Amino acid sequence: MNTAGHPEATARRGLELTPFRGLRYDPDRVGSLAAVTSPPYDVVVRPDGLHQLQDSDPYNIVRLILPQADTAGARNEQAADTLRRWLSEGVLTTESEPSLYVYEQHDGDGMLQRGIIGALRVTEPAEGLVLPHEDVMPHVVADRAALMRATSANLEPLLLTYRGNGTASDTTAVIERTVERPPLFSTTTEDGFNHRLWSITDPADLARVQSDLTRHQALIADGHHRWATYRRLRAEHPSPSPWDYGLVLLVDTARYPLRVRAIHRLLHDVAVPDALAALDGLFRVRRLEVPLPEALEALADAACAGNAYLLAGDGAFHLVDAPDPALLDRTVPADRPAAWRTLDATVLHATLLAHVWHIPEDDPTRIAYIHDTTATVDKAERDGGTAVLMHPVREDVVRDLARQGVTMPRKSTSFGPKPASGLVLRALDL
Repeated sequence: MNTAGHPEATARRGLELTPFRGLRYDPDRVGSLAAVTSPPYDVVVRPDGLHQLQDSDPYNIVRLILPQADTAGARNEQAADTLRRWLSEGVLTTESEPSLYVYEQHDGDGMLQRGIIGALRVTEPAEGLVLPHEDVMPHVVADRAALMRATSANLEPLLLTYRGNGTASDTTAVIERTVERPPLFSTTTEDGFNHRLWSITDPADLARVQSDLTRHQALIADGHHRWATYRRLRAEHPSPSPWDYGLVLLVDTARYPLRVRAIHRLLHDVAVPDALAALDGLFRVRRLEVPLPEALEALADAACAGNAYLLAGDGAFHLVDAPDPALLDRTVPADRPAAWRTLDATVLHATLLAHVWHIPEDDPTRIAYIHDTTATVDKAERDGGTAVLMHPVREDVVRDLARQGVTMPRKSTSFGPKPASGLVLRALDL
């Protein structure tokens, strides 16, 4: 039985996390679990990263989350057919009973993240339970919604965070007791992260986790477009239904702090000299003949004093900072909190993109959003575009703005490590 969508589940308030019958790869049917996983769909750098993952294994999850065909309809139909085929062939198998899952990621640098994967009741921002902190692009939400409709599945979990009190709460106690058991699997991906997964089926443990989480609100760390998609699809289906819930990973960042990194911009068909020429008299520009790590250090230092960016793509780095205050007064909306008006992402979108460079922020033919710093620079140099490298925002700033109901410009932050796609899926028709 799919407990998500049960009428009694909607009677409680707070974060409502329910068990579900997960879909998981059968390790006997695939070459390796690492070979069939992928970063989240929006982290895969097209086309290089996509082709590499597709070629790594015929069952790689990108064939579901980023199907390739000539039209959107054909892509979604292909994903649905692939999912049905993998289920019928036993490549993906269904758990015998509903579970929550403990998910652990750790790397050689001491990063350890643990959280709970489950089906979370979908809520509206006004309810104050799941807080977005970034705007979304309508065309991306429409794309993800069409894919979920076609497959009738949540193919990858969102990353949500909440703040415990730093002690062994009920959820933490269940997690730390669970990880003493042998995991369902353990695999190490190319990025050096080890991934382990356990199921929680004991009724007492499930009840402790569910009761504890009803006392918290969550911040969307990664997955704003998918959460907006969940909301759209829930509205399309009469309640109660499985669409009332969406697949998430919940992490207590008081116990397991996340890394916060920037998401960079790639300006297509804008050469670095042209981008710099438009800044004359508006920003200070300094050319840096240093390697990338040193350029990023210079960016971090400059960001302490105000808005700062690195431009790259011509073999050097250009530190752009000290914007003209009069320019900011003319271009940055004044009806938002000061913490929002002074964000690097705000000035980038309101001033640089909209006013100086005249680039629509949601036009994929003009601009791309890339998480990996080196990949952004390499692609700019290869294609003759301009990489705009950002300095990350602190998590406390993000959370404070979200609690005020203020959303940051889209793609402002990158929290991590992100859950790997392909470890557990949720079918809506089970």
